[in-house]
Amino acid sequence: MGKKEQLAEHFRALIRDGKLKPGDRLPATRAIAEEHGVSEPTARAALAWLRAAGQIRTSQRGSFVAEDLGGSSSAQDRLRRAIRTGTTNAETENQQVTAAELIVPPSYISGIYDLEEGDQVVRREYVIRGLDGVVQALHVDWYPATFAIQVPALLSMGERTGGELLAAIEKATGRTVNHGRDAVRGRSADEREARLMEVEVGSSLLAGAHAWSDDAGLLVYGEWCLRADVEVGYEYQIQR
Repeated sequence: MGKKEQLAEHFRALIRDGKLKPGDRLPATRAIAEEHGVSEPTARAALAWLRAAGQIRTSQRGSFVAEDLGGSSSAQDRLRRAIRTGTTNAETENQQVTAAELIVPPSYISGIYDLEEGDQVVRREYVIRGLDGVVQALHVDWYPATFAIQVPALLSMGERTGGELLAAIEKATGRTVNHGRDAVRGRSADEREARLMEVEVGSSLLAGAHAWSDDAGLLVYGEWCLRADVEVGYEYQIQR
């Protein structure tokens, strides 16, 4: 990743994490260049990239975080934020847990975890709201039942985020997530999703799933839905 891309991603992360909020002013180009050890043209190019992505607005008064970001964090963003800060939530997000239970899961979850008939898993369901109170996402995380013994907070209705719980799981088990895979598709909201996301049944959603694992296997399988007007983006590097 070049210096321009690294600098743009630095500010993207600050915006995604809520460290830079809508309306916040970014430093002047010269100050950015001096702080990050790059040339002013590189700093201007990084800001131009953010501007083209709709993440900042520029006027004669300077560059500001866009008021209408309309975005949410991808599963990859949330995992990286959990590693970086200990929480999967941005500072501009609030989480409300709607279920935390030990249940016999649907057959596809049993297959993912290679369970015997009647085996249980932990199911945690929660919604994420922006500062405006609008539901941005609905999440359901599935964990091995044994984790509930090692980390009882998995069955608590408390507001601990997935990142905080993941840190507790890694500490209790000695395991560390080193691989993730995401999958996404567009579909319509069913009755449960519509009720929890406060939209009409049949509304368009971006639905996704992520699997976070280590060399020993899966630590958490998560499913989520985003509103149709919420944007989510990914970055990636290609090794050749």
